[in-house]
Amino acid sequence: MAGYEALARSGPASLKAEPLARQLNTTKGSFYWHFADVPAFHTALLTRWEGESTARLDAALALETHPVGQLRRLAQVIGGRAAEDEDRETAIEPAIRAWAKDNAKARLAVTRVDQYRLALMQRLLAEIGIANPEMTRIIYACAIGMEDLPEDRPGGNAQAMGSLVDLVLALR
Repeated sequence: MAGYEALARSGPASLKAEPLARQLNTTKGSFYWHFADVPAFHTALLTRWEGESTARLDAALALETHPVGQLRRLAQVIGGRAAEDEDRETAIEPAIRAWAKDNAKARLAVTRVDQYRLALMQRLLAEIGIANPEMTRIIYACAIGMEDLPEDRPGGNAQAMGSLVDLVLALR
């Protein structure tokens, strides 16, 4: 999506009709054909990101049957680059998180995604027998921070997240 690319490359200032039209080599009228206004475009972009973020996790969890495998995969999906992000110059989530610092709509979308992910992690940890909510926050904070860390090898961040989950599980 052009909005993702613009946000990741140039920040929130690029999420306006004129910069997007230039990027797409089209007119502002074309932008307004698709969206009533810039706030409607922002809403559509954030709604899409939120839906993709939760759907990606649901699909990843469906690949595992045991809570340990699900927790490991969940942390790896959040912390590692998603396959669909590898085609982009940069991943979208760090850009949306940066935008959320100054934009209420983006902040609400990030909060909903964070709450969804934290609830999934907390449920899985509880099923495994770890009731300490701090473990959920530690794993999640590492996962979202890992997104900003350059990988030393392909899949390195996801592997590191798997190792963190293994370490937490060893502590129980």
